[in-house]
Amino acid sequence: STKMAGDDVPEDAPEACPGTGSDQAGKSDACAGCPNQKICASGEAAIPDPAIAVIAERLSNVKHKILVLSGKGGVGKSTFSAQMAMGLAGMDKQVGLLDIDICGPSQPTMMGVEGESVHQSSLGWSPVYPYDNLGVISIGFLLGNKDEAVVWRGPKKNGMIKQFLKDVHWGDALDYLVIDCPPGTSDEHLSVTTFLGASSPDGAIILTTPQEMSLLDVRKEVTFCRKVNMPIIGVVENMSGFVCPKCSTETAIFPPTTGGAEKMCTEMGVRFLGRLPLDPDMMQCCESGTPYLAGIHTCEPEDLAANIALEGKARVNFRAVLKSCIAILDQA
Repeated sequence: STKMAGDDVPEDAPEACPGTGSDQAGKSDACAGCPNQKICASGEAAIPDPAIAVIAERLSNVKHKILVLSGKGGVGKSTFSAQMAMGLAGMDKQVGLLDIDICGPSQPTMMGVEGESVHQSSLGWSPVYPYDNLGVISIGFLLGNKDEAVVWRGPKKNGMIKQFLKDVHWGDALDYLVIDCPPGTSDEHLSVTTFLGASSPDGAIILTTPQEMSLLDVRKEVTFCRKVNMPIIGVVENMSGFVCPKCSTETAIFPPTTGGAEKMCTEMGVRFLGRLPLDPDMMQCCESGTPYLAGIHTCEPEDLAANIALEGKARVNFRAVLKSCIAILDQA
């Protein structure tokens, strides 16, 4: 059977490559002249990367591993990942946030820890901690300055992701590891799903905006998850309308001309987690690196219930999505 490119096909392989896992690897007519022919024919290329087992051991004390994905850029994955991690930490959970957007790392800014650096110890790399129960790892901490461009080809990006998964010491135990992924279905996504192969990830939360231009690519992300056997926790429709803070009128900035994310979920048999409206407060929280939801880091314990009760529609929706995710993960 024909293998999908990128499934187990080397970057420098010919277009008709049968895949390193195929019994025709190194033997078919398509393999003639391929620089990998000898190693494929020997069967060595089909041997699983030993790092996969090392990563499984490293992450064995992480209760829930969640990927935040989208086929489309600019739909709010990093924003959602950051505030999901902060929201969980605000519920007194032990949380890790791993930013694998190698070319566009934004978590150092969104977590309010820009300019910090990662330290190494005998246990591995130590995350940066904006709060005592929330650790963050990003290539942004490894750059000389924040304007430096990461101009890397696939193999080098994949090596960085492997190192993050294999060498970061998250502490004694984590309740949640949130992995912020770049848009698309390419190198970074194949790498992280492969490297987590023996680590039993809980699955992916897929973000989209309501309009068809976004849904076109998000459908591909759903298909990608199914191809690589990544469970889908559900889909979140972000930027779903704007509620005016003055008059409370709701406006559809991105009209759902084809029914939006909920209809797509029904058609594709995927769980719909909810809608998150546009909120200027969310942007301000991400710019300043502060929590969007009330939690143990924003107020005293005795004031927490009152602060939650005062949250407006956008925050109520975000908290509801977060609680739905927690419930789904706890049932798994």
